[in-house]
Amino acid sequence: GRERETIIEPHMLLVDVIREKLTMTGTKRACASGNCGACTVLIDGQPVCSCLTLAVMVKGKDITTVEGLKHKDGALHPLQTAFINHCAAQCGYCTSGMLMTASALLAANPRPTRDDVKHAISGNVCRCTGYVKIVDAILDAAQSMQNAAEVRS
Repeated sequence: GRERETIIEPHMLLVDVIREKLTMTGTKRACASGNCGACTVLIDGQPVCSCLTLAVMVKGKDITTVEGLKHKDGALHPLQTAFINHCAAQCGYCTSGMLMTASALLAANPRPTRDDVKHAISGNVCRCTGYVKIVDAILDAAQSMQNAAEVRS
């Protein structure tokens, strides 16, 4: 939710800049090959593996990390709340990438089907939950967000 600047080397990956230079450790470095999704961030609203992205390529772009999901008043995003309520995070390593991918899905498709969710998170690997709780949490968050939107209208 705020602009950040830092001095980097041209070869630095976005995941390393986020974690080391900006000290936001929610984004995880895992496979370093784009296969697990733990490092997923949003660049201009689109999920991207930050372990495959040179930081110099995102200058001037809107980058959202898991830290940016929380509302300005400190309240958790409905996805974060749903992940807690459904015990969708066990070891927690994949959680930030799952949350970012799910956030992009719900921004593009506020009423996803179970198959839509499964397809969206297919690039994110979880070794603990078996995905059922994660899919349930994302669908629950979608419903909560729809209910909140209806109340506001």
